Parts: sequence; structure tokens; C-alpha cells
Amino acid sequence: MTLSGKSAAPGIAVGRIFVYNKNLFLPNESYITSGEEQSHLDRYLFIKKEALDELEEIKISMNKHDPRKAEIFTAHQEIINDVIINEEIPSRIQNDKWAGDWAIYQVYETFLIVLRKTADPLISERADDFSDVRNMLLRLWYGQKKEGFNFLNEPVIIAAHDLLPSDTASMDHSKVLAFITTTGSLTSHAAIIAKSCGIPAVMGIEGLFDNVTHGQMAAVNADEGLVILEPDDEVTGEYERKYAAFQKEKQEAETYLYGEAYTSDGEKIEIGLNISSVNEKTMEAQSFTDFAGLFRTEFLFMGRDSLPSEDEQFNVYRKVLESFGKRPVILRTLDIGGDKPISSIFLPHEENPFLGNRALRFCFSYPDIFITQIKAALRASVYGNLMLMLPMVSSLDDFRKAKEYFKSAQVELEKEGMPFADVKIGIMIEIPSIALVSDLAAGEVDFASIGSNDLCQYLCAADRMNNTVENYYQSYHPALFRLIYEIVKSFKSSGKPISICGELSCDPLAVPVLIGLGLKRLSMGAASVAAVKRIISSVDSKKCEEMAEKVLKLPTAADIKKYLTDESSLLSG
Repeated sequence: MTLSGKSAAPGIAVGRIFVYNKNLFLPNESYITSGEEQSHLDRYLFIKKEALDELEEIKISMNKHDPRKAEIFTAHQEIINDVIINEEIPSRIQNDKWAGDWAIYQVYETFLIVLRKTADPLISERADDFSDVRNMLLRLWYGQKKEGFNFLNEPVIIAAHDLLPSDTASMDHSKVLAFITTTGSLTSHAAIIAKSCGIPAVMGIEGLFDNVTHGQMAAVNADEGLVILEPDDEVTGEYERKYAAFQKEKQEAETYLYGEAYTSDGEKIEIGLNISSVNEKTMEAQSFTDFAGLFRTEFLFMGRDSLPSEDEQFNVYRKVLESFGKRPVILRTLDIGGDKPISSIFLPHEENPFLGNRALRFCFSYPDIFITQIKAALRASVYGNLMLMLPMVSSLDDFRKAKEYFKSAQVELEKEGMPFADVKIGIMIEIPSIALVSDLAAGEVDFASIGSNDLCQYLCAADRMNNTVENYYQSYHPALFRLIYEIVKSFKSSGKPISICGELSCDPLAVPVLIGLGLKRLSMGAASVAAVKRIISSVDSKKCEEMAEKVLKLPTAADIKKYLTDESSLLSG
């Protein structure tokens, strides 16, 4: 039998299934008598500290090999320390005589109801964090040991309804062949963890637990989102060969990591690094990239009750600039609002957050926040090669208005006697309206970077976070490639730098086409660098141009994907 789902992390696996049933603690509705309040309050405070200590241990362990993953548990600590929750639970115990476990369950439930009802998938997925924290507190209340995969003694395929960060915290990667789940989107914690650990994952499998049993043999093709149950010897042998090839390919790709990216006929392609947080891994990744193509700054603002100060931002920006030295660092101003809420500011609910008051529009609504960030960035500019990039630009009016804020920030710094460098100002091209006037934009801005993820969703009118319309989000749509071609042509004619920093920049099928369209600067996450450098080394610039010319003539995304898949097979063969 073959089951199908969504490919959340690529790879091949063959092995036995381990059915993971997480213990969920569901207390009965119960009350206490007068005089018992203090003991339940003390018990709550005790297990709260136990939970914080347990999460701190996990963070310390995670920081050694995956700082990004450790940030998930920082968010869990923040939930446990939430002011409203820590007022409400004691109040319910003292005033309503709720038993401590019932108070924990019900207070968290009020948050979960709100989170689960929201139409925004990014916010609704936050419910996983609250549910995970609640279950941890209840587990400690009942004196249960830690859960997770530390009990595994041989490599297995994990079958689960869902996987939360606490499930995988103590996981020995060598003991997990693949994840297969009934739930989980491509942006869920489970997907992030699978990708960061290099574990194949297929998610959203309907009827998974109606068909799998503990100890059952299975073959997983996460590249195609398939799970084959009880494969015969022939299929097992085929998948074992595919698995060996998959592992060999990963090892071979790693040999390209520290080399420069040249096509086979000697054309240099600059490889940029997308930065989502500042940690040891980021500092290491700068050593095998040519520039920072997208320095996201949202992480400084999210998961906290107060806004970061100018000095706090300055110190982080300076650290990254110093690590890159003379190499360019493209810092994107705050891209938040709508789909990316911050707890320090109340943002009203929006029916269409991707079309709402976000990114640059948000900054225009909160000029103090915008100017503070600009001042921090300009102060840091004297420590490296800084370039500032504006997100969600829909017109040159937006760009001109933003430049006035830059002038205001410069005036303030001059009054304060703070030095700053002459910084280039560019834009993200991610809205069709600015893309279609790219020739005019190239005449005013200093540089641009194509944000292919948002550009694709706006071009296809398909929310990239909405699973129900995922078939309409077509990253190989001919209109997208044609638009990229026009953008690149405009900027090359003006002699202005142009790069790309979306998922397309590290798509194995798309990379040769992007080069053929004239893009010589590709920016991506650290995990993709080695594989992309390997792909670049396998093609010559003439072949890339031929592929691009062919793609621009094909009528559908399916036609383009088939053509690129066929060409990829020929190139690798």
C-alpha cells in the first residue's frame, strides 16, 4: 500500500515504523476546599520553575549544534512567564477554588481557542507552542518523566499525529530515519526541525493511523511525498540503493562548501547568506559565502514584551558587519505586521494580512520604530559594508517616502555627534506593481533583490501559507520567470546590482535558469550553499542561457517543471 502526503523535508528512508503516541494529560474538572489554595499555588510555582529549568537544559544542549532550534524553547519559556497567564492561574485557584491542574488546563485553553480560530496559519501554528507548554506543566504536575525520542535504540521511521519541539529535543538524529505525520504544514515546527536535522519528512498523510502498525516495514520517498507500506524485496532493494545514493550525494555536495562558485566555463556566481538570527552558526556560515544577501531583522522584535532599543539593535548589526568585513551586508528593514505579529504592539486583526499593513507600510505607521532602526543601522555602518533594503515596496512613492525617513535619521545622528557611513539604499522586488516598472525603479534605487516567495504569491494570487490553494502557488509559473527576466534586464541596463533571495535561489531545478536569465548573485540559507555551489559547477553559462530561453517560451508551470527535470537528469547523468 502507498500513502501520500506533503514533502516537508527531502530524502529517502527504509526501515521499521515506530508509532509514537504522545501522552496527553487531560485533567478532570476539580475544585479545592478553603485552606488548600496556598498548597496549590506553591505547587504551581514549583512546577513552573521545574519547567523553566528543563527548557533551559534543552536550550543549552541545542545551542551546541543548532542555535535556531534552541530559539523555539526560548519562546516556550516566554509563554510560561507570560504575565496574563501568571495572573489568571493564581486568580482561578484563589478566587474560584479551581484545582491547580484544572486551572492550568483551562487558562491555557482560553488562549488555544483564540489561536486555533484565526485564519492566519502563522498565528494558528502558535497554538502548538501553547499546547506543548501546557502538556509539559501538567506532566510535571503529575510527576511524570520527560518525553521524547531518547528511548530509541535503533534507527526507525517515526509515525506520529504531530511532532512538537519537546518531542524531538532529546532526539538522537542517527536513530531517526524519517518522520511521517497526519498533520503539520510546511512551516510547522516539525518541518523546520526535520529540515534542520536533515531528516526526510512526509506530512499531512490522510489515514496514516488507519494503515500503519508498530514495527511495520516501510519505504519513504520524501522527495515525492510517498510512503510505501510493507514493500516487497524488489522495492526495498530499490529504496536502499536510493538511500545510499542520497547519503553519497549529501557528502559529495559538502566538498563544495568552502570553494567559490564558478560555472564550468569559469563564470563567477556570488553566493549570499540569508540571516534569520545572529549566533555561532551564522558566524560560521559567513566564511563560505560572498555576502549577506538578506539580513532579516524581525527576530530582534519577536517573542518579547518590549521593543529593542537603538543600542541593542546597533550591537547586533555591528556584530554581523564586523564578521563580514568588506563583504556587503544587505540589511532588510523591519518586515513585520499582519502575518508576523509582535507582542509589544497591538496589531488589529486583518482578513488578508499578506495584503495588509505590513513591512514598509507598518514602518510608515510607526515612524518612531522605523527611525530608531535606521539610526541603529547607520551607526553600525562604519564597521563594515552596509546596504539597506526596503521590503514591500509597491511604488516609487514608497521608496521616496522612505528616503525622507533616512534623511531624518541622519539629521538626528548628526545632532548627536554619531558617525555614520554613506549607505546604499535598495528595495525588495516582491510586488508585481514595482516589478512592472523595474526600468524606472532601477533609475532611482541603488540596488534590488528579488523576493521570489512573495513575488510568486502575489503574481499567482495564492497565499503561500494556505494549504488549500497550494496548487495555485506555482514557483515555476512562466509569468514569474518572464518577470524575473525583465527585472534583471532593467537593472543590468542601469548598471545596478540585482540579486535574488527567495526559495527559488536554491531550487536545484531553477538555479541554472536564474543564471541564464542574468542573475549572478544568489542568496540562500546556509544549509543550501554546498548543493547550489555543486550545481553551478556542473553547468556552463551558455547552457544556462539556452535553458532560460527555452523556459521563457513554455506555456505552463507543469511544462517548465518537466523540461527542467529532464535537463537536470541529463546534466547529472
